[in-house]
Amino acid sequence: MAITRLAFLLTLLATHCYFTTLAVVLKTNDQSPWTNEFESIELSCLIESISTTNPRIEWKKIQNGGPSYVYFDKKVSGDLENRARIREPATLVITNATRSDTARYRCEVTAAEDQKSFDEILINLVVRVKPVVPKCSVPKSVPFGKSAELRCVEDEGFPKSQYQWFRNKEEIPDDPKTSLKFVNSSYTLNAETGTLKFSAVRKEDEGNYYCRAKNDAGHSECGPQMMEVYDINIAGIILGVLVVVVVLLCITVGICCAYKRGYFASQKQTGNNYKVPAKGEGVDYVRTEDEGDFRHKSSFVI
Repeated sequence: MAITRLAFLLTLLATHCYFTTLAVVLKTNDQSPWTNEFESIELSCLIESISTTNPRIEWKKIQNGGPSYVYFDKKVSGDLENRARIREPATLVITNATRSDTARYRCEVTAAEDQKSFDEILINLVVRVKPVVPKCSVPKSVPFGKSAELRCVEDEGFPKSQYQWFRNKEEIPDDPKTSLKFVNSSYTLNAETGTLKFSAVRKEDEGNYYCRAKNDAGHSECGPQMMEVYDINIAGIILGVLVVVVVLLCITVGICCAYKRGYFASQKQTGNNYKVPAKGEGVDYVRTEDEGDFRHKSSFVI
């Protein structure tokens, strides 16, 4: 009985070894590799077992829903041409990765002489991109007690950038209550969008502000910009309004006095500006030399 069991186990082991030898099996050291832009990266595709001496090796890039050849017929093609090579037996080495290389890649090996003649491995590659210098918007001056909004935007980094704000070279915490220097400030900081909003600025909020955009690939900063907080001069505003009212009152009184004294009355008609009346029918007008005025004489037509 023991001999029968031993013979059965040996048969199973021999069968397993036979089919394993006649099957192509792949593995990878890293199924989710990453690299920074313009650096090198290896997409490992290792053949654990194979019997075929000259298998067919292909690499495909899966992006935007469809696959495209990267390595076919022992040649690198597509947008990786001149930027990639195959390291035996099937590892793909990208020497100058760019942001457009972020995609899924599939290593396929076909071994015609093996019992299991095909195997594949899917690898997800991420190329990280350092943020560029962000665009920062800081108001130059804000009245005391008024609201203010500072903005910071950067669209090139991958993964998406997170934002930090600094005042006078000191980082502004997300929550002002966590720092004694900012505990009295009334602001909200959104690290996702890069906005820093003050509901009511105080004198302590005055200073040089700049923003930092960061991700796993690095960070970039904009230059510092000064935000001034000034007091509103209520007394000066009231005094200015009173001055304007007094000036308008003086002008009004002056105009009224001028009317009363007759400076704006129309001049009386004189002989020099006397307009000749319309000539009536049957009436001749004659001006004498002695008189400065007109008189008329009647003439009757029979």
